[in-house]
Amino acid sequence: MNREKILIEGMSCEHCVMAVRKELSKLELKINKVKIGEAEVEYDSSKLDSNKIKAAVEEAGYKFLSSEKLN
Repeated sequence: MNREKILIEGMSCEHCVMAVRKELSKLELKINKVKIGEAEVEYDSSKLDSNKIKAAVEEAGYKFLSSEKLN
């Protein structure tokens, strides 16, 4: 299981948080937290490509800055 912290640019309110959460929820992953500027998720890399996570953030209307693996 991969656990990652995603840094997101352009989020400024709870509406932004809900928009990102909605798009991420369409993917096969566990959302640990979404807050302004970041999200933490867990996923199985054999079932989900990290590029799909980036695409989901961008589909919500925000810029995917980077991701960092967490232990």
